[in-house]
Amino acid sequence: MSVRLGLLAAASFVPASLPLALAVAAVGGAGASPAQAQDLPDLAGREIVVAVENAYPPLQFMDAEGNAVGWEYDFMAEAAERLNATVVYETISWDAMIPAVSEGQFDMGMTGITIREDRREAVDFSEPYMTSQMLMMVRGDEERFTDAASFAADPDLLAAAQPGTTPFYVTIYDVLDGDEANPRVVKFETFGAGLEALRNGDVDMMLSDSTGANGYVAASEGALKIIGEPMGTEEFGFIFPKGSDLVAPMDAAIAAMRADGTLAALDQRWFVDRAMGQ
Repeated sequence: MSVRLGLLAAASFVPASLPLALAVAAVGGAGASPAQAQDLPDLAGREIVVAVENAYPPLQFMDAEGNAVGWEYDFMAEAAERLNATVVYETISWDAMIPAVSEGQFDMGMTGITIREDRREAVDFSEPYMTSQMLMMVRGDEERFTDAASFAADPDLLAAAQPGTTPFYVTIYDVLDGDEANPRVVKFETFGAGLEALRNGDVDMMLSDSTGANGYVAASEGALKIIGEPMGTEEFGFIFPKGSDLVAPMDAAIAAMRADGTLAALDQRWFVDRAMGQ
């Protein structure tokens, strides 16, 4: 992440209803406006078809009115304006996204995708737009375990995870025994379904990246908490078919939006203000 959540918490809160340019000014001070012309590639109105899942709040999800919203959508709207491009979104399941982008069915994919070397064999990644760590989320009244080791030591405890994601693999290999069929990991099709199972008591623990975990806990009014130490660091990037000529323009947009405070404003809006109910 361009600005760590701990630093964001100290920043002045910016209402989510503010236009992004004003939010950037509030968070970043006298930095350049995101609408200001910059030395970025001109894609001449090119259409970019982006694969999305809409199941990973607050990066991308469906709001109460049925609209697709989130950090990544706001980023893409801003990037498209700066690069002179048009974005079209197509919904696809998480497990099908990387293969579909690899095969060229889409120009790009996004849903909080961790940059990993094994995935680079199938797709190209943008530069990281966010950096996070894995944290353990539990119910607010949980007292049976306090960290990964004590969770692993109790065979009656269950973890929620979405197969194929970084939290799934960290749960399997860093918390448990490396067996991907371990019945202690209850698999859910979406992150949100696993989180609901945790809140309802159907499972006992769930891993999330730190940006999301801190937001969910802050918004839970004590129903959730974080325990233990962070487990590893992950970087999120957008994915493209191998050799895509969109990687360089998107990297340029990420760099420009990091430099002028736009990424920090998006972090503020979606991870801090949203958690605080603003």
